[in-house]
Amino acid sequence: MTSTGTTTESADSQPGGYAAARLRLLQEKARSGPPRRAALAALTDDWLTALFTAAARQTGVQGAALVAVGGYGRAGLSPRSDLDLLLLHDGNAAPAAVAALADSVWYPVWDLGLALDHSVRTPAEARRTAGEDLKVQLGLLDARPVAGDLGLVAAMRTAILADWRNQAAKRLPALHELCRERAERQGELRFLLEPDLKEARGGLRDATALRAVAASWVADAPREGLAEARRVLLDARDALHLTTGRATDRLALQEQDQVAGELGLLDADALLRQVYEAARTISYATDVTWREVERVLRARSVRPRLRAMLGGGRGTAPERTPLAEGVVEADGEVVLARTARPERDPVLVLRAAAAAAQSELPLSRHVVRRLATAAHPLPVPWPAEAREELVTLLGAGEATVPVWEALEAEGLITRLLPDWERVHCRPQRNPVHTWTVDRHLVEAAVRASALTRRVQRPDLLLVAALLHDIGKGWPGDHSAAGEVIARDMAARIGFDQHDVGVIATLVRHHLLLVETATRRDLDDPATVRSVADAVRSTTTLELLHALTEADALATGPAAWSPWRASLVADLVGRVAAVLAGRAPQEPEPAAPGAEQERLAVEALRTGGPVLALRAQSEAPNEDGEPEPVGVELRIALPDRPGVLPATAGVLALHRLTVRAADLRAVELPTELGESADLLLLSWRVAAEYGSLPQAARLRADLVRALDGSLDIRARLAEREAAYPRRRGMKAPPPRVTVAAAGSRLATVIEVRAQDAPGLLHRIGRALESSGVRVRSAHVSTLGANAVDAFYVTDTDGKPLPEERALAVANAVEAALRA
Repeated sequence: MTSTGTTTESADSQPGGYAAARLRLLQEKARSGPPRRAALAALTDDWLTALFTAAARQTGVQGAALVAVGGYGRAGLSPRSDLDLLLLHDGNAAPAAVAALADSVWYPVWDLGLALDHSVRTPAEARRTAGEDLKVQLGLLDARPVAGDLGLVAAMRTAILADWRNQAAKRLPALHELCRERAERQGELRFLLEPDLKEARGGLRDATALRAVAASWVADAPREGLAEARRVLLDARDALHLTTGRATDRLALQEQDQVAGELGLLDADALLRQVYEAARTISYATDVTWREVERVLRARSVRPRLRAMLGGGRGTAPERTPLAEGVVEADGEVVLARTARPERDPVLVLRAAAAAAQSELPLSRHVVRRLATAAHPLPVPWPAEAREELVTLLGAGEATVPVWEALEAEGLITRLLPDWERVHCRPQRNPVHTWTVDRHLVEAAVRASALTRRVQRPDLLLVAALLHDIGKGWPGDHSAAGEVIARDMAARIGFDQHDVGVIATLVRHHLLLVETATRRDLDDPATVRSVADAVRSTTTLELLHALTEADALATGPAAWSPWRASLVADLVGRVAAVLAGRAPQEPEPAAPGAEQERLAVEALRTGGPVLALRAQSEAPNEDGEPEPVGVELRIALPDRPGVLPATAGVLALHRLTVRAADLRAVELPTELGESADLLLLSWRVAAEYGSLPQAARLRADLVRALDGSLDIRARLAEREAAYPRRRGMKAPPPRVTVAAAGSRLATVIEVRAQDAPGLLHRIGRALESSGVRVRSAHVSTLGANAVDAFYVTDTDGKPLPEERALAVANAVEAALRA
């Protein structure tokens, strides 16, 4: 009998002794990471060896061994890891005796509450099962003897490895497909806010798959940084197990700060960035390795046919096709020409990258490593050729991404653009964002590449897209910080003073159009003039329009829609008119359209309210085809207090989400020649689930809400109590501010808060309680966040004095915090 390791702790065959020793080991703060995992595995080995030895003596079974497989076979255990065990026997003992031996080992493990994955097999059975089940074969590749007959285990390992290598042409593609399917289910670890450290792409499963590929002798993964990346993920999982007390691999939001503290990191962001960097390393190694596997297997299948065609002679070298100066394509990859001299050609890095992206081919890992070690730094400012190659790389579309990541994996991006280090693998704690900051910037350039035909200066658009969030990670407003950084980076890249100024302006105001279009009254001349003053030229406006769309599309599906696109296009048209010298006129009293006029007349006749639900106007989608913007709820009723909170509350009760809201007061002539004040509401709504309610039901509840017979506040409270909030990241507190110089006609109160059912109702009640009149409302929902702007006046229709405006804002904020 044998044991594979020893520890400072001792563990006899009694579960209590092992449990106590295990607890002491896990509580040792001085020992963590790989030493603790190895010590825990060795402690477990000693305990299982004692169990197995005593059981083998009692049952009389010989020719048997206890084998650790999978993660335990790699001699490292996390605090809550499963024990993967195989009882291997030569088949000579009686089945009852073998079963008794197994029970003597399995039951003490179960008694301690440890998760156990177990099997009992002969070497032939193990080999046959591995041939039928890929996952079993992968586990056996890491088989390690814990106790018993070492020769039996060695023979099985030899046979399993031989089978794996002999069947590589069949098994490796199956393993690759398994990895792809898992990636589709679990997502990309380095971009997830709550990543699965094991199953997501770039996680521990992929690291194990790379070990299996190496064992096949077909290809080997890039070793640089791989062991360290795996250690980072294992350390994070250890800390997760210790803080939660559960066998979990998912790094949930509510546990990230504790896990960071357990690891001695500053905060959850530092933890995620470290985890993302590790996942990036594993993902890149995975891509490179599988590409090499495919190349080798393809060559193996072609070589016999080629030799037959050549009469049994040796095959020829792969054809090399020129792509650019010093750059060629060979065997499906971009490599350097034999005459290339990276140490004398500082532009070669960007030229090779641009050629790869334009050809939609991968950059050879060996080429990237050679460029990283031998390429001479670019002079500052860059020569024109380098700037042009960067623009070509950014303009290649989707093919830009893998090339950029290959350069980033070897540190070439931060060498070219030192300020990139700040955004490298930086998490974005906002569920609206799909990507980390660095990948979002690259994705924005990819999206911008499809819009270059719309602008006069596509080079400025692509570079501005790459740099628009470069200020994230610095203190203060990232747009303001980014303007300064982008100015320096654009000058470094070699743009002249004028172009540097345009790029800096685009970065500074990259959120201006969408925020103004969705949160401000476009009929107010002050709104349009403020945007015109910021952009100053039609060329910059054109670029900013394209950048706005590219940024939103690269953010995630919740950030852009036909409705947002139509609002931004409307704003851009108005600003372009101002820049062309056509100043906006002071708004006339809002004249209703035909549909609104019909509702208004009906409201005057009946006393209202009158409701209509209909499909909203169409807007072009990405392909230029018309697409419905949404469902619009239109309401007309005589002007009176309480309309906003009542309407918002009724919609919340009917589980309707308000995507946009416009509330306007108008005057219409009556039959007696007088005028009547009416409120016209045009709200874009969507059902939380199910179908939309009937307009008649909405009207009935609105009438009850307005006359006070429907207690909306109580009904919403009941519903909130019935559906407790999900656990997750704690939302920041609401913030209510007065927009400076927002309008000459009204005071703009801006509310930023976590979106929730009834939020608009609560805001409306707070404004009503403050004694102000809501002239118009502009609601914008982005993921879990609501940013609403309310144009309010006093009862005489005038903007509020500064002190009163601040008091109203404070009152609304206090109501939302309550």
